[in-house]
Amino acid sequence: MYIRFVSVIILPLAFLFASCSSIYMPNVPATPMFQGKGEVHAAAHANIKGNLSGSVGVAVGNHIAIIANGSYIDQAGNNNTNELFRQHLLEGGLGYFTRIGKEKRQILEVYAGYGIGSSTEIDRRASTTGMMPVETRVTDFDKIFVQVNYSSTRRQKLNLFGKPRELNYGTAIRASRVAMQDFTINDLASPTEEALFIEPLFYTRMELNRGFQIQYTNGFNFNVVDNTYLKAGNAVFTLGLTYNFGGKRNKRK
Repeated sequence: MYIRFVSVIILPLAFLFASCSSIYMPNVPATPMFQGKGEVHAAAHANIKGNLSGSVGVAVGNHIAIIANGSYIDQAGNNNTNELFRQHLLEGGLGYFTRIGKEKRQILEVYAGYGIGSSTEIDRRASTTGMMPVETRVTDFDKIFVQVNYSSTRRQKLNLFGKPRELNYGTAIRASRVAMQDFTINDLASPTEEALFIEPLFYTRMELNRGFQIQYTNGFNFNVVDNTYLKAGNAVFTLGLTYNFGGKRNKRK
């Protein structure tokens, strides 16, 4: 039911939003699925468009955790592309997690945090001497986010490649207030913009080995505020690896 919903409803919407251009691109948020004190989470995600994201997290208490995310995007493409885009982003947060449900197979996590980043977007056109820049837009920005993660572990393991493998799936919904600190167009100071993004994201994880899982992530964003440059429109599709270790749960494994 979950996979059917994502494929039929979410993916077409994501491709629709992906057709728009924005000077901000959402990163892959941390989804550690903590169950107890002492657990450590690490993850790395990438796609063929040059979107790289990484996250780490530590459960410092039975229900309290800290997380940190970083991303680097370089969608320069080839020498004939009409648009160049680069962005880097760092953020950290503090949150609460707990196991829920009758069988305690579901995990609810709530995080809030702060981040800073910078983006460069260059529009180009073809000329007799090659691709020439028409307009260059550069911004430094900060963000405040609130994030809710809901994840579940499949009751029955998936038999694949001769071994039963744990399968997890979940949703992360993030509200991000992003504000330009400065903004230039062709090196000239321009009016700054502020946005409130709603960023739903869906992921599926399959166990590879003890603590290691492969994760497929897809999501998109939309903006509550009507802006010219700082707007919605960039989808997130990545493949990554996650690793959880430490804590009583992983020691039992």
